[in-house]
Amino acid sequence: MNSNPKASLLEAAVEQTEDVRGNFKVGFGAIKNNERQKFVVPNPRLIGGSLDIDSSTKTKYPDDFRWDYAVEYNNETFFIEVHPGSTTEIQTVIAKLNWLKQWLKEKAPEIDALKPKDKRPYHWIFTSKFAILPNSRYAKLLSSHGIIPTKQWDYSKL
Repeated sequence: MNSNPKASLLEAAVEQTEDVRGNFKVGFGAIKNNERQKFVVPNPRLIGGSLDIDSSTKTKYPDDFRWDYAVEYNNETFFIEVHPGSTTEIQTVIAKLNWLKQWLKEKAPEIDALKPKDKRPYHWIFTSKFAILPNSRYAKLLSSHGIIPTKQWDYSKL
């Protein structure tokens, strides 16, 4: 159960979603240990919880390009992909985003409903040297899909 005094909206939505039921984690518990330092929040007490979408759905969708995480912060749920930052990975990240949007719509509408209304819901944290120039066609392609790659997911900069 969530240790926050206020119930987690993400936790309730995960429990209503057959594909991921039972996989909600308190705080950043669903984020792989070696990736947690890439998540920056001004007030850790506002982390409602997290879900490793990729691991939770791997058996059901083994050949699909699955998105990594859902993270609830301040009662909003953000969807975060941690992936290498080279131009050769852009189509993979876009494929993962397309999978996520379809999965949210068809299989996880309760989770989908938790997206922020006034901030970008989808984020790509790059894990290696970043090779996408800000004004390049690659950057424009990502932007057209609502993705701006970043070294860290920093809530205070959203």
